[in-house]
Amino acid sequence: MKSMVSIISILSLTLMFGCSGMNSRQQSTLSGAGIGAVGGGVIGAASGGSPLTGAVLGAGVGGAGGYLYDKNKK
Repeated sequence: MKSMVSIISILSLTLMFGCSGMNSRQQSTLSGAGIGAVGGGVIGAASGGSPLTGAVLGAGVGGAGGYLYDKNKK
């Protein structure tokens, strides 16, 4: 449990400070990929499948969704 909290903390800090030089579309794409990866991993684990496969698929779908969201927002 401690290692999971550490991983989440490190990822959160990386996302907070790693996005400072990105434009709006890059930030939306990265945010969508991150949210999709977490959601896909949770769904993959809950459904009895592979959390890793769910996270990879979720990251792809979320990244594409974030990109399209920002593209259509402008």
